[in-house]
Amino acid sequence: MLALPFGSTYSFWQTAEFLLRIVTACACGAVIGLERSRRLKEAGIRTHIIVCCAAALVMIVSKYGFADVSGPNGEGILGTHGTDPARLAAQVITGVSFLGAGIIFRNGNSVKGLTTAAGIWATAGIGLAIGAGMYVLGILVTGVMFVAQILTHRFTVGVDSMVVGRMQCSVSNSADFRQKLDDYISRHRMQILEIRVDLQEDGGAEYDLTLRMGQDITITDLSTFLGSMNDVHALSIEMGS
Repeated sequence: MLALPFGSTYSFWQTAEFLLRIVTACACGAVIGLERSRRLKEAGIRTHIIVCCAAALVMIVSKYGFADVSGPNGEGILGTHGTDPARLAAQVITGVSFLGAGIIFRNGNSVKGLTTAAGIWATAGIGLAIGAGMYVLGILVTGVMFVAQILTHRFTVGVDSMVVGRMQCSVSNSADFRQKLDDYISRHRMQILEIRVDLQEDGGAEYDLTLRMGQDITITDLSTFLGSMNDVHALSIEMGS
């Protein structure tokens, strides 16, 4: 059995096994991060690799880093009574939760970053599994997550099939404009998330709306609709994802 220098508790091959676990965790984290990075999300490949690698490392340390707390006959060494070496792995989820909280943010009534935060949390779990030596499970879960994210972006339903947009405009006839706007929103099954109206003494108004709409609605569609009304004389449209 090859021995490592510096009085290591583990042999060369055992250490090589630990390194293989970490490298595998990095690869799995990179696969998940690739999908997020391609969509320009806040946490990309590097973040996922770091989380998965660190989780695998913590799992290895939690499982094997305390082999020297007992003697050759299994007796506890002085000062180690009551220790729980597995406690490190239990803290990974708590730590990653803080990271996920930093990714999620709220913009009015729209919440962004939920999928990415969940991906970070799951990536940590994959790292823990691989760090514990569950290669097949870690790789299978990585594949499941990757395929699930691809499919759920390609075949969307409900809220996932909609985008959030913001529309600001100035109108000269508020009553007539609001009637036409309500008809358009109802016809295209949009949802008003937030609305602010500043009425003017001459009957005009300043509108600021946040809308949830189908992905088939484009900026051109909204511009064409609003441009067809003589009441609108200033317009600004932003589309999210």
